[in-house]
Amino acid sequence: MKKPWILPACFLLVAALVNFVARFVGNADVAAMVKPALLPLIALTSVAAAGGMESRNIRLLVVAQLLGCAGDIFLISNDLIPFACGLGCFLAGHVFYCILFGGRSWKGLSAGQWAIAAAVMAATVAGLLVCIGVEGTFLVPFAVYGSMLTLLIFSGFAGVIRGLKEPSTWWMITLGGILFTLSDSLIAVQTFHGDSVFLGFLVMVTYVAAQCLLAIGAVNLSENR
Repeated sequence: MKKPWILPACFLLVAALVNFVARFVGNADVAAMVKPALLPLIALTSVAAAGGMESRNIRLLVVAQLLGCAGDIFLISNDLIPFACGLGCFLAGHVFYCILFGGRSWKGLSAGQWAIAAAVMAATVAGLLVCIGVEGTFLVPFAVYGSMLTLLIFSGFAGVIRGLKEPSTWWMITLGGILFTLSDSLIAVQTFHGDSVFLGFLVMVTYVAAQCLLAIGAVNLSENR
């Protein structure tokens, strides 16, 4: 097969559509059964598109995706301990995403650029926490997690502002980080203000779109290393 990524991509499309429809109609059981399959299918598609795991970028990508899969499994439960474990898995996954993308885009940034970026990221995280209404014991872990998400966005945007090769890829990575932040912000809204069918649907659409954009970005960087 000339394009081996097509088969896992088709399975991914079917699984994503089943999850989206289940979310939209309020069938939480079907959505929960399908969700853990999404990240492994994205990982298989990524590896197939890259022609294997020889590239360091793809290995880092797959680790981040598998940590995301573990996070998805933990977050099926609404209990505090599985929720904390899920958050930890996603936090670790974002570390690998930042190593993957930031390892290339951060090189050559000045201290002034880092200072401006840190101020913008801190203001963004603080604004999100205030708007969502996070407080109490959740404040510190959510602040740490939000900081890592904004660092992921900056990892993509740094490639844009530095004018690195494949600017569309760096914009794609930036958008992936923004959608990931939006998806997780909606999860926080669910946690503190109550769930709804439409909110759950938006969480999954933005989440899957974010993971796909980050995967495509990593594959593109691998092909142009």
